[in-house]
Amino acid sequence: MSHPTRITVNAERPYEVVVGTGLLAELPGMLGPEPQRVAIIHPAALRTTAEAIRADLLDDGRTAILLETPDAEDAKTAQVAAFCWGVLGQAGFTRSDAILGVGGGATTDLAGFVAATWLRGVRVVHVPTTLLAMVDAAVGGKTGINTAEGKNLVGAIHEPSGVVCDLTALTTLPRNDLVAGMAEVVKAGFIRDTAILDVVRADPPAALDPTGPALRELVERSIRVKADVVAGDLRETSRALGGREILNYGHTLGHAIERVERYRWRHGAAVAVGMVFAAELARLAGRIGDAEVDLHREVLTSLGLPVSYSGQWPRLAEAMAVDKKARGRQLRFVILERIGSPIFLDGPDPALLLAAYGEIA
Repeated sequence: MSHPTRITVNAERPYEVVVGTGLLAELPGMLGPEPQRVAIIHPAALRTTAEAIRADLLDDGRTAILLETPDAEDAKTAQVAAFCWGVLGQAGFTRSDAILGVGGGATTDLAGFVAATWLRGVRVVHVPTTLLAMVDAAVGGKTGINTAEGKNLVGAIHEPSGVVCDLTALTTLPRNDLVAGMAEVVKAGFIRDTAILDVVRADPPAALDPTGPALRELVERSIRVKADVVAGDLRETSRALGGREILNYGHTLGHAIERVERYRWRHGAAVAVGMVFAAELARLAGRIGDAEVDLHREVLTSLGLPVSYSGQWPRLAEAMAVDKKARGRQLRFVILERIGSPIFLDGPDPALLLAAYGEIA
């Protein structure tokens, strides 16, 4: 067994993201000596995993309860959060207790939000079980739930006390979910660490092998990008180019596609299309050339990610207008001026947006 990799996120309260295999022994240390009761929030599909973790925590002298939630985005509702609050209240959870989020990005978003809002904040540790959650959702402290009006419009910044990325979980992950998670990995390559793109281009099948060294390198590189950006701008208040907002590359249109499709599209698939749209927008704005746009399509296609989408533009434009990054009714896009160097494009001409959409439709 190889040694775990430890990546420190130097935000307001520094914490470690541990990457490797066979990592459940890391949990007691991350939960700390104080929490005697732990609420394990998990989707129905991971009941067996949650029960195994509960048994380990009982052996460690802690009391653990299971909170089973719906799978995927169905978990991220006010009703499910209220169910969790009810269980915590009935169990008499105090500030010295802790929450453990076990699952994909939707689960860690929900668990983080519940932890942020219960008693105005209790300790939370994440055990992401999907690639998307490992490289994005579980790291950085963003938590949230969805409403009828949009995705993640209700939420809080609440940093975890630690994140355990056990790559063994990826060996049983459905391939479509593994592929979708690669969109966030590739995003980190386009906005910061271009070596990620080199690893993917060198051998796309190896990049998708959960037992091989390439995917582990991609996971670690992506987490380091996220950790570096978050450390400098935890609450997304910086207007500087290195701020947290650059992590939204591809997400403006991506979130709109998810909403229009009523979340039947995987997040990574929608973001992949959103990145190609952002690249076309940058090309039309005179920032990058055809080669950079072609690189987007090459890398994403090689991994099996979509690069086009056909839908009603007015509905997408309306969905983008309520995006978290919008300022008033003015849209704000993260685009590239070159690979690895993002910039902002504020209030682009509607005709420019429509032209860029025409290139991906």
